Amino acid sequence: MPHVLFVCTGNIFRSALAEKALRHAAGPGSSYAFSSAGTEAAPQDMVDLVRRGLSARGIDPGGHIQRKLTLDLLSTADLVVAMGLDHAAFIEEHYGTSVPLFNEVAFGQREAVLDTWEAVPDHAQNTAARNQHIERVVDHICEAAAPFLASVPHFLRR
Repeated sequence: MPHVLFVCTGNIFRSALAEKALRHAAGPGSSYAFSSAGTEAAPQDMVDLVRRGLSARGIDPGGHIQRKLTLDLLSTADLVVAMGLDHAAFIEEHYGTSVPLFNEVAFGQREAVLDTWEAVPDHAQNTAARNQHIERVVDHICEAAAPFLASVPHFLRR
């Protein structure tokens, strides 16, 4: 069964969201396995707005275990997908592997799914903008699930 690994920084927002949304979209008996990891993954819980956004779509946000990216995790994946350009660069630099971005697989666009600090520089003070960004990312990733799944066969390592 092909394994798709999503990578972001902390494994509490974008990659965790992608793992849950794609597993749900693929459905029971899927021919794919999904997981996620972070380049840093300092101990934190999944972002609460992500949990609520998943739940509102009937996707169980429970059971997420935050993990740091390792060579072992990378080597078990048939497709590694970076959520941001920095993650793709990290994987290239540390593991010598070039990987596509989430939006590249889903839409053919080499564009990052921006982290909160990238989209809202004053995110610590501007909670309304921060929350709006998180909700947009939840919508984006959930809505991208079908085109992402349709494109996976073209990106699988051979």
